[in-house]
Amino acid sequence: MDGTLLNSKSEINPEFYPTFERLKEKNILFAVASGRQYFNLLARFDELKNDIVFMAENGSYVLYQNKQILLSSLDRQTSIKMIEKSRTLTHAYRILCGAKFAYIEQNSPEFITQVEKYYARYKIVDDLSQVDDDILKVTICDLTGTKDNNASAFAEFENDLLVAISGKFWLDISVKNANKGYAVKKTQEIFNISPEETMVFGDYLNDIQLMDSAFYSFAMENAHPEIKKIARFVAKSNDENGVVESIKKFVLS
Repeated sequence: MDGTLLNSKSEINPEFYPTFERLKEKNILFAVASGRQYFNLLARFDELKNDIVFMAENGSYVLYQNKQILLSSLDRQTSIKMIEKSRTLTHAYRILCGAKFAYIEQNSPEFITQVEKYYARYKIVDDLSQVDDDILKVTICDLTGTKDNNASAFAEFENDLLVAISGKFWLDISVKNANKGYAVKKTQEIFNISPEETMVFGDYLNDIQLMDSAFYSFAMENAHPEIKKIARFVAKSNDENGVVESIKKFVLS
């Protein structure tokens, strides 16, 4: 979504919708893989929701036609450990991302502004460690920049967990197989789709595993250099409608 299908104003190009209909006519399955919450994605694609696979929370929660395909959850003890670690950091706002809601315990206006961009359903609670929900990931928001600050604080957990920088302000912590690439591979298994029949697009570090799930792996022109290194192809930037233009060129021409 962000930096890929959406332009820098967080808009979907109008050309996407007729392109989507042409894919549907050809029985080509379209999926949205994002760090965003499922309910946020659902709201963006409400009219198309029965025809899209939603790979939310970086692939830890996958649904199709409101049926769960995959749920990769953190155990309670690990979630609490990550929360406690985040409380030792100076600039860390924390989000406990559940299947039902996103949960926060800080409510500064600048943080709430960021939360509402990506989470359609959230609750402010007194103590994140008391939340009862399937926990998909723990997300750290650092408005001073995640890569140079909080990312290193969680490096000690990288052997056991997936610690992914998913944006300038965002760090996501989840179980090892909770990534977009694994979500695509599970979907391929279910629908009998091969990697050679799959096209993926990405722009940031939480798309690394995604690039390995398809032969037609595209880095956006605006992508992080690491994504460009591992992708087979390059699409125009998100502000040049690169996703739709590539689909039209490689699939619908």
